[in-house]
Amino acid sequence: MPPLFTRLLAERLNRLGRLQVQEGKAGQKLLRGQVWIAPGDHHMTVARKGTEFLLGLNHDARENSCRPAVDVLFRSVAQTYGANVLAVVLTGMGADGTRGAAVIRDAGGEVIVQDEASSAVWGMPGNVIAANLADRIFALSDIAPELVRRVSVRRTLAFAARV
Repeated sequence: MPPLFTRLLAERLNRLGRLQVQEGKAGQKLLRGQVWIAPGDHHMTVARKGTEFLLGLNHDARENSCRPAVDVLFRSVAQTYGANVLAVVLTGMGADGTRGAAVIRDAGGEVIVQDEASSAVWGMPGNVIAANLADRIFALSDIAPELVRRVSVRRTLAFAARV
C-alpha cells in the first residue's frame, strides 16, 4: 500500500468511527481505544518494553510481495501477546496473513476471517480458511459486533475477577 493511500485511509476511518485511527509511528505507546494502520511501504510490529507495548516500523524485505505485510504484524503480535490474540483477516489479494495466522494459532490465539460472500477479494481470507487456520468465519457486517461482544465479555470477566 502506498503511503498516501494509508494516510487517507486512516483519516477517513477516523472521521467515520468513534475510535481514534492513525498511521503507525515508531515507538508509539499502545493504549486502549486506538486503531493503528501500518503506513505505506513500512512493516508494522508490536513489542513489549517493560510494562509498555510499543509499535515498531521497518523497511525489511517485502513478504508475500507486500510491504506492509500482515504476516510481519501477526508474528510480532503472537510473540508479544501469546494466547491473548484475536486476529481478523478481511478481504484482500494473495496469501498474506496465512503464515501469521498459523503463528497466532500456535501461540494459542484465535483467528476470525471474513466470509467469501461479503469479500470483494477472497484471496487472504480464503487462503487462511484453506489452511484450516480460521476459528470462525463471519460476514463483514457481523465482524464488528463480534469484536465488541468479545471485548465486552473480557471486560465483564476482568471486573468479576477483581470483585
